[in-house]
Formats: sequence, structure tokens, C-alpha cells
Amino acid sequence: MGWEATLQSHAAASYFRRMGFWRRLFGGSGVDELKPQRLDYLNEALALERQGDYEAALTSYRLALRDHPTDARILQNMAIALTKTHRHDEAIRHYRRALELDNRLAGAHYGLAFLLLKRGDPDGAAQHLRAFLAHPPKGPDAQKWVEHATQALRDLGAAGPPQAAAAEAP
Repeated sequence: MGWEATLQSHAAASYFRRMGFWRRLFGGSGVDELKPQRLDYLNEALALERQGDYEAALTSYRLALRDHPTDARILQNMAIALTKTHRHDEAIRHYRRALELDNRLAGAHYGLAFLLLKRGDPDGAAQHLRAFLAHPPKGPDAQKWVEHATQALRDLGAAGPPQAAAAEAP
């Protein structure tokens, strides 16, 4: 029975040897099975934000930003989450950094404009509302944001884009 038991254990070992865990455990290289994969922190953050878990979303956004430090959209999304957690000063900083990287980022202009209004900076708000309206977003919901920004500019007593105001002057 000794050699039969050895044969059975040899067959079992052969089966388990094909499994990466056992190969690594018993000294095999396993390098071909081990390929580290980066998590998609941005999509994770977006999913957490949809669930209303803004603190966890911010953590994932920070990790995404670590991997992609010049991604203006990550900064914009962080600013949105910071706004929702009432950390307006941090949100303003993130919107401004996003705009340094991509000045045509309509959402950053829009979000920053309304935070500046809350802070009591109507001139800064008007500047960003004009920038938003100069390059409005596209898509099914875009019109309501354009109308909201246009109404906010009217409420501020500001004209549209600066070129339009200059063209109307005598």
C-alpha cells in the first residue's frame, strides 16, 4: 500500500502544483500568475458618490489623484464631493487647480461660480459664469445648467461674455 499512497499523493500534488498558490507556497516561481493590477479609484469614487458616501469617495479620489496628479476631471469631481460635505474652501481650491490644468472645464467654472457667490464674491462669480457660458457643456441636461447660469448673471446685473458687453458700448 505504500507505493499506492505515494502514487495518490503524487497525483494530488501534481493537481495542486498547477494552482498558483501551491506553486508559490512550495517554492515555484508563480511569476507568470502574479501580475499586480491597479484599482480603478476614479470609478470606485464615482460609485461611492452615487451611493452618497462622500467621505469614502474623497478617499478614492485622492488615490486616483495620486496615480494621475494632473487629471483636471478628478480635481473637479473632488471639488463637487467637497462641496457636498460643506468644505467650501477646499472645494474652491480644487476647482481652481482643475482650471489651472484645463481652463475650458465648464463644470469647474460653474461650480466655482456658485461657491464664490456663497462666499460673497460676485465679481469672481460673474467671471466664472461667463467662462462657463462661453464654452457650455453638451448633453441632455446641459440646457438647464446654461439657463441657471444665465439667470444668475442677470441677477448679478452682469452682461454675458465680456466681448458682448464691449460690443454693445457706444
